[in-house]
Amino acid sequence: MLGLVVLLAGGCAQAPIAERAAPQTVERPQIQESLPPSDLAEPASSPATTAPSAPAPAAITAATEPPPPPPNLWQRIRDGFQLPNLESPLVRDWEQWYSTRPDYVNRMVARSSRFLYHVVEEVERRKMPAEIALLPMTESAYNPQAYSRSHASGMWQFIPSTGKDYGLRQNFWYDGRRDPIAATGAALDYLQKLYGMFGSWDLALAAYNWGEGAVSRAIARNQAKGLPTDYESLTMPGETRNYLPKLQAVKNIVSNPQAYGLTLADISNRPYFATVTTSRHIDVKLAARLAEMPLEEFKFLNPAHNKPVIKAQGNETIMLPLDQVDVFKRNLEAHDKPLVSWQAYTVKRSDKPERVAASHGMTLEQLKEVNGIGAPKKIVAGQTLIVPIQGNAEPHLPDLPAPKLTQVRQATKAKTARTRATTTKTASATAPKKTTVRTAHQQAKRVKATYPGGKKVVFAETEKNASR
Repeated sequence: MLGLVVLLAGGCAQAPIAERAAPQTVERPQIQESLPPSDLAEPASSPATTAPSAPAPAAITAATEPPPPPPNLWQRIRDGFQLPNLESPLVRDWEQWYSTRPDYVNRMVARSSRFLYHVVEEVERRKMPAEIALLPMTESAYNPQAYSRSHASGMWQFIPSTGKDYGLRQNFWYDGRRDPIAATGAALDYLQKLYGMFGSWDLALAAYNWGEGAVSRAIARNQAKGLPTDYESLTMPGETRNYLPKLQAVKNIVSNPQAYGLTLADISNRPYFATVTTSRHIDVKLAARLAEMPLEEFKFLNPAHNKPVIKAQGNETIMLPLDQVDVFKRNLEAHDKPLVSWQAYTVKRSDKPERVAASHGMTLEQLKEVNGIGAPKKIVAGQTLIVPIQGNAEPHLPDLPAPKLTQVRQATKAKTARTRATTTKTASATAPKKTTVRTAHQQAKRVKATYPGGKKVVFAETEKNASR
């Protein structure tokens, strides 16, 4: 039977998967907090002395008691802020952008409520500034399912090559860039390396967005000209120039949301999820049913498993809300039917897609939907598909590499100039116009917006992405 090891891993972040505003309070399992009684007592008077006794150090006794942790995670984050504040027009632009989109902010906060505790725990363990825990808000709006046209994936927006460099396993069945736990560890490793290279968090963050090589070259150019080499003095793309101001705006809003007309839903300062480790394959749909969770919620917590079956390579981790772990274990023990109903099938040259679908009891539309094949893509020979298992056969789940990625074509300089000119001319006095920008670095999809007055900013998530 399936061997399970439950490992508590603090994590918070995502809220309702459906498109709607977040609730004002995120409920969490109640945990009784208690403080150890003081073990300090008044010193006894010595019988050998006639000097008057000193007063009991009541104030010192009270000071030795550790303060209770704040019940609200937002306060814990505020207490950990370390980075110097930026003051610039770009910060004001981003404050305005967020403050005029309360629904967007609510969705972002709701998403973060699943994973934020875990990220804060990891940031504090590494003695990093608490501002780093807010970085996924600027990268993906804390969406672990985020994916960009430049193939950046997950809430930390790793491209495949950087993900591999930092130990994020990627294959046909699983993408560690979308794993909230694994990707958080990799992102913090990367940021610590960048901080060690550049000696400042502003340059480390610029390198996270633009690339360490690009920042190094910009520093070298300034050194050759006898110019300063701090963040503000470097020549960099608009996306990177906006990167720190955007994070500063989020920090300012978290520090004092009322000043911007916003309300941040409370997030309890305690773990939201736990992990269950399995050594056997299991259908995603079955796992959600055994955990007595909505399928979309289960998939949101486990976006790294990107097929309808979780292939266990050694031990595979499943994330569940803390209070659903025992439910899952109990239902799994009582389940006496096969755990897997899907397997891999490689399309042959002689195969016709309609016949492949029919031979597995599916329509062609169902086969494409299960395998994420939308128009105008076609099923081709050599392609691996997920199909239902026939009868009681053992599932065929071979080790397979990640699918090859289609390269994103880079826009020509002339086309880019025309796009910028058109965007500037058509800027609205009430809302920014959006046009897709090709990312200069690996980290994320960006959308350019021109504000009234011609100021250009970029933001990480389109309204289509914002629905999750």
